[in-house]
Amino acid sequence: MTIAADQGPPIPPLLRPLGRVPYEPTVDAMKAFTAGRGPETPDEIWIVEHPPVFTQGLAGKSEHLLDAGDVPVVQTNRGGQVTYHGPGQVVAYPLVDLRRQGIYVKEFVFRLEDAVLRTLADFDVTGHRVPGAPGIYVKLADPFGHAALGNDRPASDPFQGLGKIAALGVKVSNHCTYHGVALNVAMDLQPFERINPCGYAGLKTVALATLGVVADWATVADVLGRHLGARFTR
Repeated sequence: MTIAADQGPPIPPLLRPLGRVPYEPTVDAMKAFTAGRGPETPDEIWIVEHPPVFTQGLAGKSEHLLDAGDVPVVQTNRGGQVTYHGPGQVVAYPLVDLRRQGIYVKEFVFRLEDAVLRTLADFDVTGHRVPGAPGIYVKLADPFGHAALGNDRPASDPFQGLGKIAALGVKVSNHCTYHGVALNVAMDLQPFERINPCGYAGLKTVALATLGVVADWATVADVLGRHLGARFTR
């Protein structure tokens, strides 16, 4: 659902490719940017890669972190449960003024997911939404097929036959967003076996590389950044 927004020439968000940066200082920078922005501050999209880290969202439960080992665990203020960030994963942080965009949080999340779906499609992968489980999933047996999931998935296992390729967690402060979405490109997926990803025990995590897609981090980061920019041009 959208709300009234001022009309004018299209203004894309500023895309900032920041490379590999540590998680906690990046979150602090997003908080500072959001706290200091005004009505005319341009929206930005930060594209980053993080060193290995487990992050626990506001609703996070300790039982979903099975074995952190030598990977640091950071409590953070985004929504959702525990997830993992590491090299080979594109993380996008849209810093968006929802009032100026004329949208509510539900639409913001929809557009984030839509950008990921379009990015995957550019690499011939079909992504899917699962109701009630933010993020994007692929069919393990046929990640390149175009058939829809359908509405008859078993309630006891809504992730049957699926792997999660993108995780989503956001924070909204004074109608402005930060945190965002993480898309697995070519990374060590073993740390995901040490958590219940996003709070779902046994949920398999995949990356473009495990699906057989050959694409480097920079290429995927550029494609995702462009799709996100198009979704939030005002």
